[in-house]
Amino acid sequence: MQTDVPRIVIAGTHSGCGKTTIASGLMAALVARGLEVQPFKSGPDFIDPSHHTLICGRTSRNLDPCMMGEAGVLRTFADATEGADVAIVEGAMGMFDGTGGTDVASAAHVARILKAPVILVVDAHAVSRSIHAVIRGFKEFDPRVQLAGIIYNRIGSDRHRAMIAQEEVVPALGWVPRLEDGEVKSRHLGLVMAHESHLMKDFGRVLQESCDLEQILAVAATARSFTVPKGTASGTSSLHPRPVIGVAHDNAFCFYYQDNIDRLSRAGAEIRYFSPLDDAQPEMDAVYIGGGYPELHASGLERSKFRKYFQNKVMEGMPVYGECGGLMYLCKSIETDRTYAMLDVLPARTVMTKKHQALGYVQGRFAGKSLWPGTVAVRGHEFHYSRVECENEGRFAMRLDKGTGIVKGNDGLTEHSTIGAYTHAYFTDAFCRHFVAAAKAFSRR
Repeated sequence: MQTDVPRIVIAGTHSGCGKTTIASGLMAALVARGLEVQPFKSGPDFIDPSHHTLICGRTSRNLDPCMMGEAGVLRTFADATEGADVAIVEGAMGMFDGTGGTDVASAAHVARILKAPVILVVDAHAVSRSIHAVIRGFKEFDPRVQLAGIIYNRIGSDRHRAMIAQEEVVPALGWVPRLEDGEVKSRHLGLVMAHESHLMKDFGRVLQESCDLEQILAVAATARSFTVPKGTASGTSSLHPRPVIGVAHDNAFCFYYQDNIDRLSRAGAEIRYFSPLDDAQPEMDAVYIGGGYPELHASGLERSKFRKYFQNKVMEGMPVYGECGGLMYLCKSIETDRTYAMLDVLPARTVMTKKHQALGYVQGRFAGKSLWPGTVAVRGHEFHYSRVECENEGRFAMRLDKGTGIVKGNDGLTEHSTIGAYTHAYFTDAFCRHFVAAAKAFSRR
């Protein structure tokens, strides 16, 4: 199978150069022209994809070679771009910034995998001719990357633009003015979620006026076709009736890799979204609670009628998998401005901290007695501003070869048929098969 959809990677010189705003605005501008735009984000980010999805009306996908492998990147890209007119991949951090100071999983790495041209966003604030030295360095650093254009961000005036435009190392495709009130606010894990701000979507008008959209589309059309490698999945399961896996999804829990949801569905699950804040007794045979900001909604979670219902289901043996924010919610309490009671399933409490406690990729395996045998590998990412303090000797279901987890490489605190981990895992087919099988077994009780 060949894929030849037009595509570009929007990379940046560094974090904070305006890459996310430019990429989101470009998506909005192209959608306004009537194009079907498929968005992507390189790396393990959850927040930027929420803005992409709102803008494009198509679910943004993560492309991360560390978690997915290069073949997985190609397959996810090909599947997601079906029916799209153009694909836009927003890079992470600086263009060549990968894991552990390497090139791996960088925007440049993803561009090479996809055979996609790159448009570089440069911050032109307080600089003129010197910016060309930076651009020349990016152009020559890795000849394998096709640096096809530059979007200059935070241009101060017509005179500022004219000074920069006297020379051209790489073709200029946009001159975006400095907008003091155009910044989306941040919090400790990144920008606010899309449902909290529409500024990214509104930025499309600015890109329409300041960028050469025709030339940008022409650059995207230069991307070479590639062959999509065959996957290992056996297609959609024929389980009937399909067990229901409830996925917590509301303002408190909203960090999910769409590939995880799709793989659970292919493995035989019926996916039903529910809100721990608002739904008292959702019908389900297993539960998946992703990450998010439970600490910001701790009061509502404490008052929710869902708590008692859920505790009863856990005692009956319902399978539960929670990650990061989900782990925090599964504990006895969350301590922030005060102590809030949570689900009280795992024998531990969560304490919010001012500094991040872990940041980076995770690798390991399931260990001990749990729904997942030790043959099931774990790959993912961790990033959190909290710590989980276990009572007595906690029992753990994961052993990490790389990463911090809850404590000293142990992750996946477990009780009953419940596991809560700091790892945001990228689910394997084996993980999904075991999770769906456990949900099916519970549904027969």
